[in-house]
Amino acid sequence: MIAEKMKAAVLEKPYEIAVKEVTRPVPGPDEVLIRIHCIGICGSDVHYYSHGRIGRYVVEEPIILGHEAAGDVVEAGENVSSLSIGDRVAIEPGVACGKCSYCKSGRYNLCPDVEFMATPPFDGAWAEYAVVRSDFAYKLPEEMTYEEGALLEPFSVGFHAMSRGNVKAGDVLFISGLGPIGLLAVQAAQAFGVTTIYASDVVPARRQLALEMGVDQVFDPSAETIPQRIKEVVNGEGADICVETSGNRFAMGEAVHCVKRGGRVVFIGMTQEETIPVNLNHVIDSELDLFGIFRYANVYEKAIRALAGGKSKLNEVITHSFPLDRIKEALEIAEHQKDNSVKIMIYPGQTPSKMESPYSDTV
Repeated sequence: MIAEKMKAAVLEKPYEIAVKEVTRPVPGPDEVLIRIHCIGICGSDVHYYSHGRIGRYVVEEPIILGHEAAGDVVEAGENVSSLSIGDRVAIEPGVACGKCSYCKSGRYNLCPDVEFMATPPFDGAWAEYAVVRSDFAYKLPEEMTYEEGALLEPFSVGFHAMSRGNVKAGDVLFISGLGPIGLLAVQAAQAFGVTTIYASDVVPARRQLALEMGVDQVFDPSAETIPQRIKEVVNGEGADICVETSGNRFAMGEAVHCVKRGGRVVFIGMTQEETIPVNLNHVIDSELDLFGIFRYANVYEKAIRALAGGKSKLNEVITHSFPLDRIKEALEIAEHQKDNSVKIMIYPGQTPSKMESPYSDTV
């Protein structure tokens, strides 16, 4: 039997990526084959493209990147009963072992044997097709677009952050950093009932988009002292909770000063540095709770329910769309044009239709 082929964007080494013909994956008994409709570019993809590594994860062999994907089920393994051919699905890209203590306790995002798409040595889904275990593919409601399905992945990071940080309706929330994760964290907070949200970013267009998405007030960390500004607008005390998404060394150290005594700080953004100076005396004296976030667990179904009924605004973060054969151009924009790009969507099997964007026309 001759193996079928497909097109995929293959990263050979930093800054060397090309669309090639590769062998199409075949689903196992518990897996489904998905024709990818659209897939986002994540900051991690850009980092692998430009540096070839993130921390301990190093690109040593050619790899297919991309893990924010949605598409159609076109083939199912013999043991699959939860999905049918033609189902529209979002892919949760980290398939855990299901056997270790972390998986059994429900924290499968910490599984040491997780196979996460586009994390070396595992291929991702910048391709026409991808295979995933069926329980990690989630049916999309009729009213949810493929694009929203793909954006469930970064949205789930924000959703998990709200859960870990014990966010409640009535909390005053401050979000540090308004890249895709920060902007989608705004929507995650709103899904949790939060109505008072402040945020900061150095990029004016991203601050403006945050305001359009319902943030009460935005600040420019390059021109303002953020802890001081937060206290000025929140009764001289600070926010109940700070969600730090930027990974900026200075912002991470400053985060503990943005919340009031007894407050909570959730760290999402990862830095390239091994150590970050944090005033631990302040943490102790203020009895702060600090939380780390690593991806997400048990979120997708909750996120879909939270966004059901036309309540999603996820598509507002999409600023550019490209066909797969222009992936290098898309990556260059993602790396070098942060002032006018937020989320770039890739369409492996088609030329994307023109969309309206607050920053630029779809190309």
